[in-house]
Amino acid sequence: MRKNINTHLNGTNVVLVPYQEKHVIKYHEWMKSPTLQYLTGSEPLTLEEEFEMQKRWLEDEDKCTFIILDKFIFSSTKSEVDAMIGDTNLFFNDPQVPHVAEIEIMIADEASRGKKRGWESVILMMRYGIETLNVKKFCARIKSDNVMSIKMFEKLGFREVERSKVFQEVTLEKEVSADWTSWLHSELRSITPNSN
Repeated sequence: MRKNINTHLNGTNVVLVPYQEKHVIKYHEWMKSPTLQYLTGSEPLTLEEEFEMQKRWLEDEDKCTFIILDKFIFSSTKSEVDAMIGDTNLFFNDPQVPHVAEIEIMIADEASRGKKRGWESVILMMRYGIETLNVKKFCARIKSDNVMSIKMFEKLGFREVERSKVFQEVTLEKEVSADWTSWLHSELRSITPNSN
């Protein structure tokens, strides 16, 4: 999405930056993992296909993606590639319902899991979706055995609306409201720096 091409979202422990060509090789290495392919419902791509995908993500108006950087690694190395730990995405799947976005979060770097980096990143992304892209409702589709991710979205106020045995997937949704938006802001303010 061209709208976020120059956007950096600064959090306490993470920085979200647009997915650029320089990120592709590391991203491609992550996506060779069968576990990440399963959890994200992704097919393995060649490196050439990954570069093409990155270009499409930049151009397509129905997709918004940010690479998640560990803020402490980034501030010490000044290298976005060294600091990469995952990504977060918004998909606008139905042009008839322009204000509904499917949200995804992936912390690919195992050492960065369990440190609330995903929590902070997904809140930053939803806030961006609400304030810049006019999102009125979010949905998340998560593998039914990905209990940690389901619990995180439930803690964010999402509620289960559908369970697919065929796709082994749970769909959760959350309507945007002023109270909830305010709560997202307070959650971001309450995050403490954690360089571990």
